Amino acid sequence: MKAKEMNRKQSSGQVILIAVLAIALILLSTQIYVFEVQMSRGNFNSSPLNDYIFAIKLGSRNVVIGSIANASESGSSTTFVANLDRWVALVNKQNQFGRSALNYTVEETTPYSSGIWLFWGTNGFGVSSASVQFTLNLSDREADADLSYFINITTTLTVKGSYRTILGDEKQVNVTVNLLNDGKPALANQITLYYRILNTWSVPNASNNYAVTDYGNGTYVTSFLANIPSQTVEVSVSVRDQRQILVKTNATCSQR
Repeated sequence: MKAKEMNRKQSSGQVILIAVLAIALILLSTQIYVFEVQMSRGNFNSSPLNDYIFAIKLGSRNVVIGSIANASESGSSTTFVANLDRWVALVNKQNQFGRSALNYTVEETTPYSSGIWLFWGTNGFGVSSASVQFTLNLSDREADADLSYFINITTTLTVKGSYRTILGDEKQVNVTVNLLNDGKPALANQITLYYRILNTWSVPNASNNYAVTDYGNGTYVTSFLANIPSQTVEVSVSVRDQRQILVKTNATCSQR
């Protein structure tokens, strides 16, 4: 079962990446078409070169987002460089503005490895992040551009929990979830919460009076009832943000 689940996750991540590359190619193609139309009409009032560069930067960002979404699903950073290679090759095939030379350098400073940082800890903190530096050079007789741009895509999750004993082993558990995209409050696409009984992880449902309050600012408060014999109440939270990036963390709830 675990192998099948992993295969499904990897396939899902690959689909996300293929879609991102397709969208990025459409953006580039659109800017090339606009440039050609303007040239044929003799319209030089706008800046097609700037628009083209913007499309490359936006496409680069989308590829990084798709790559970290892929890595967060599979738990592996090995495909990030391959994805960037595909994007660079795609851009460098374009010649409407002369020779295109897009290159990249992935972040290798700790905690990053091959541009990826995945940390899903047990202390209520989790992060899924990708970081890369791009350089772009466009040159011909009529246009010249040389620039560098940095892209960091980071989804951060913090979880804090507390509980009180109602009667016997029955406990009311409250868990506060905070989600950030690139340091700013973000909305979740999906939140899955688990609680531990001995060696088994369970998902609370309606029978547990499970409820989630969305404050609309990246903060979610969940509550549920459960029979937990231990005085230690452990929870695990898995969140997928609006960019389809997955992040997880475990936390031990405090007694109140």
